[in-house]
Amino acid sequence: MNATRASADLGGRVAIVTGAGARGDGIGNGRAAAILLAEAGAHVVAVDRKPELAEATVGMISAEGGSAVAVGADVTVEADCEAMVEAALERWGRLDILVNNVGIGSDGTVVTSDVERWQRVMDVNLTSMVLASRHAIPAMIEHSGGGAVVNISSISALRPRGMTAYSTSKGAIMALTSAMAVDHGTDGVRVNCVAPGPVRTPLVGGDEMPDELAEARRRASVLKIEGNGWDIGAAVRFLCSDEARYITGHTLVVDGGVTLRGPSRASPRG
Repeated sequence: MNATRASADLGGRVAIVTGAGARGDGIGNGRAAAILLAEAGAHVVAVDRKPELAEATVGMISAEGGSAVAVGADVTVEADCEAMVEAALERWGRLDILVNNVGIGSDGTVVTSDVERWQRVMDVNLTSMVLASRHAIPAMIEHSGGGAVVNISSISALRPRGMTAYSTSKGAIMALTSAMAVDHGTDGVRVNCVAPGPVRTPLVGGDEMPDELAEARRRASVLKIEGNGWDIGAAVRFLCSDEARYITGHTLVVDGGVTLRGPSRASPRG
């Protein structure tokens, strides 16, 4: 058999991870992705609106012998997106991976939602990915001959539960992923999406989550286990690696089977 064996080794590649910070020493999706990409050998640009949170992630990576720098940036601002890409190029001369991880939540329906809040959710969850990709993809093509983009969505796009703006933005991310994959496949850029289920992260309760709620979330999984940021980070690392070289335009649901049980039973409130 004359096939090329794919590898999960990311040695020498350069990755930007947005939303790479987290409160304290907690492990959110972005921080987990940054750490795992670094463990696989990538140089990581850890980006967060709060620079001190990105610095904390870099400290964790450095403590394990990895290579990373922190960049403070608001990815809803195009100039900041351009600057984070420039930071990667100035430091390492290339860019291979972009993980679009930033997102915020919402409440309300189309009737009750505040229009300004609706727009803010779209700006942060969706437009930020457009702005980051607008600058990252040309850099990947020019300096690395291609690369991999992973957009973080949510199972709320598949099983909405009372957060209309959030669910809509996350569904749009899946559509954006497909469109980007088609647009840039011949450039050597793969674009995929991860849709997390109700994983335990600092953003959604962390150690402060009530036991009753944590147990309800665990029961919602057909595996009867609770997910965490590492589960999402591992999915991101796989999709960024050569092991996923023939995968593009795909949404990988990482939810312990929550979406198999339907909306009512998938609710974090049981």
